[in-house]
Amino acid sequence: MLDRLNFIESKYEELSIKISDPSVMADQKEWQRLCKEHSDLEEIVVKYREYKKAQDSLEADKEMLREDLDKELKEMVQEEIKELTTLQETLENELKILMLPKDPNDDKNVFVEIRGGAGGDEAALFAANLFRMYTRYAERTGWKIEPVSSNETDIGGLKEVVFMIKGKGAYSRLKYESGVHRVQRVPDTESSGRIHTSTSTVAVLPEVEDVDVEINLNDIRVDVFRSSGHGGQSVNTTDSAVRLTHLPTGLVVSCQDEKSQLKNKEKAMKVLKSRLFDIAQAERTAGIAEDRKSQVGTGDRSERIRTYNYPQGRVTDHRIGLTLYRLDSFLDGDINEMLDALITTDQAEKMKKLGNN
Repeated sequence: MLDRLNFIESKYEELSIKISDPSVMADQKEWQRLCKEHSDLEEIVVKYREYKKAQDSLEADKEMLREDLDKELKEMVQEEIKELTTLQETLENELKILMLPKDPNDDKNVFVEIRGGAGGDEAALFAANLFRMYTRYAERTGWKIEPVSSNETDIGGLKEVVFMIKGKGAYSRLKYESGVHRVQRVPDTESSGRIHTSTSTVAVLPEVEDVDVEINLNDIRVDVFRSSGHGGQSVNTTDSAVRLTHLPTGLVVSCQDEKSQLKNKEKAMKVLKSRLFDIAQAERTAGIAEDRKSQVGTGDRSERIRTYNYPQGRVTDHRIGLTLYRLDSFLDGDINEMLDALITTDQAEKMKKLGNN
């Protein structure tokens, strides 16, 4: 690991010189690429330098112990050695995590698709709850939200909603949310007080650039129509909404959020590219395909990653066995504790696999 870290530090220093070179800066595309590479290495290099500093201090203290010290000074040095040893172990673990293979999509913006699953109107109402949860989380994090399309019910639920979250690292935090979410609660319409179980599905897709996926425009059928709002009434007097159908796969994407037909088409194309990219990734890697299958499934009650239980005020993630008894704040977007636990578990599994190789 130390050889690899020395190489990374040398590469970082080399890039630091290059991005300060006026001749390199003249080529903006190449300069931006080098700046990104430099930025990607910075966190590892900073942590490695902390590690080396702690290691040097530790060696210096061990050398002092070989000298003839008075009792008080010797105890001070021994205590410092103990602290530095703990610090060095912590930094070493942090470096191992930073050096894990990085998902190339982690820094990207995301499209989030939420659809009501089993449970009819209750599932649509729960989909609306999840939509609010993710929008509140985005607001708390300082990320920007851009609606793409939605299909509302007469009672305020969402049959489906697609929206974009723009922010550095959005995919790295939210990719674990893909799957079936189950809710257990007493519906407002239930006079007997019986608890109902409903589900909604969540899919988190990284935004892709033109270089990531190519689409033959001849493979796309474009339909335009008037945007509809709550209850199905028309909210525009012109055909500004756009529906794209990718003929080879049958994928259909609609966008009606913008008043401009051109802007709706651009947004719909971005969503379509992200879906096609997701499919291509799954086909290239069997493991990804299996993950995708286990996460999203069909929306049936039995296929779930998380349960939101209203009577008990709890939310449980079944993949990691974590239960939090603060459902209200969780649904208000306070989901970092759960996301941190999912990320930590994923990192531990990856480190375990690397150790077995």
